[in-house]
Amino acid sequence: MVITPDINVLPCIVKNGIKYFELIAEPVKQELLANLFINAWGYNGSTPGPTILVYPGDTVNIRVYNTLPEPTSVHWHGLDVPNNMDGVPDVEPTPKIQPGSYFDYRFKIVNPPGTHMYHTHVNTSRQEMMGLCGGFIILDPKQKSNIDYDYFIMLQEFHLIGLGIGEIRPGIYDIDPMSHEFNFFTMNGRSFPFTTSMSTSLNSIVRIRLGNISMNAHPIHLHGHQFLVIASDGNSMSYNNYLLKNTINVATGETWDVMFKSDNPGIWPFHCHIAHHMSNNMTEPTGGMFTTIKYE
Repeated sequence: MVITPDINVLPCIVKNGIKYFELIAEPVKQELLANLFINAWGYNGSTPGPTILVYPGDTVNIRVYNTLPEPTSVHWHGLDVPNNMDGVPDVEPTPKIQPGSYFDYRFKIVNPPGTHMYHTHVNTSRQEMMGLCGGFIILDPKQKSNIDYDYFIMLQEFHLIGLGIGEIRPGIYDIDPMSHEFNFFTMNGRSFPFTTSMSTSLNSIVRIRLGNISMNAHPIHLHGHQFLVIASDGNSMSYNNYLLKNTINVATGETWDVMFKSDNPGIWPFHCHIAHHMSNNMTEPTGGMFTTIKYE
């Protein structure tokens, strides 16, 4: 099981060998900081939406309901699916899901184990930046037992309307999905210090899966440890090609898996290294796309 501090795992029902999932594309109120909410769009009550967990060889049926005020779709980012299930209606034989309607995406998981994502592919300049995305993880049925902690983090960014630079006030704020001037940066839909720490214990092996559906690239840096880069875009690297690093640049549309041994006790930052992305609306305290790794 993937440990997800802030994101629910999407439940499924198995009938006749098919795994049935349900996603609801809907307006959501997402709490970025304590008592500071945004009017976003998401799935099943949150942005990012719930994480979908499957295995190679699974046949899945994902029913997507649209309760938004405009058509939408879902694209299974990085997955090798049939053309009519890929979710890009402008160029493919796959439908737009009209408001009040639903569509069943059905396909077999042919990719190997790895970290992927899902997101809208209708009016993407607006809908993606409103928050329509989530994680899609193909688990390894032969997963080695040496991975003790397994985390997924989705990176996002938002422009909140109604706050002056350097101002933080509780409330519910609209966001401008067309702005390039972002003032809040999140991990799993939250900004520090409202993010949830990742737990570990001495001499454990930790894997962190990173995904980015946003405008900017984010160089994610770990303090106190070096990590191995073990997978890119859901594709595992061979051991000889592992990279030893402490910072990985996660561009938009990318996923990366990193792994390290927790052999240096303490509370360690794990964050985007772009200075403005480590603040909440340019305020002085540490904030934004920042969390910690804490030894139990």
